[in-house]
Amino acid sequence: MIRDEDDLKMIDQMEKALDPAFKEDVFSVSRLIYEPNGYGRSRFWDDDTPDADLNLGFRMFQATSLKMHPSYNYLHITPDELAKYPFVYLAAPEGMNLSNEETKTLRSYLLNGGFMMAEDFWGDQAWNVVHSQFKRIFPDREPVELPLSHPIFHSVFDFKFFAQMPSVNTWTRGGMVYDYADYSLDPATQQATNRPYYYGIFDDKGRMMVLICRNNHYGDGWEHEGDDHSYFDKFSMPMAYPMFINIVFYAMTH
Repeated sequence: MIRDEDDLKMIDQMEKALDPAFKEDVFSVSRLIYEPNGYGRSRFWDDDTPDADLNLGFRMFQATSLKMHPSYNYLHITPDELAKYPFVYLAAPEGMNLSNEETKTLRSYLLNGGFMMAEDFWGDQAWNVVHSQFKRIFPDREPVELPLSHPIFHSVFDFKFFAQMPSVNTWTRGGMVYDYADYSLDPATQQATNRPYYYGIFDDKGRMMVLICRNNHYGDGWEHEGDDHSYFDKFSMPMAYPMFINIVFYAMTH
């Protein structure tokens, strides 16, 4: 979807930056398609599309030296589709219902060098569903909570805190930095578990294959950057884009 004349100008700039001989051999915003399981809270694979995907591609082109595909990709979970893209994005994994064949395909893709970023879900019940879905992909591997000292938080931009993006309406209507959901108490701190958590799933050599961003909505940080100045200034500009750049840089160099 082309939204206005500025989009056309940006797409023209992105196309002109491409080597004609390698027009498809560039980084793409590639989102996975899945069948819904009936649980997700109105958020499924296409949440925030297409504006989040377009804005993300535009900003990556503006802020980095990456050559970017001037559009976006929606990928079915098949070997042929995944083989074209080393980095894929998964929105609202609490809502996905993978077939047995899709779990095998993702396991093979990830073990053979692919990388997945999964985000856009809130609360303990959603985390339990997401955890169970990833255990279907990797029954023998457990998501590992990442400390703030992990290099992914410092690879390009140096984060002193865990980035967290609420949904735009949660912020503009209530001033909250996390979404309404079911949060238990952390036994160690007796604080509600509404803080952001980042988990990695690693292969046998210690390479991160999956990054799971719990209690976060990066998609809104990209999609709604222009809806409200305070949202852009507090979330989109200092967190949603810089942290994604960190994730891509880390994934592509490890």
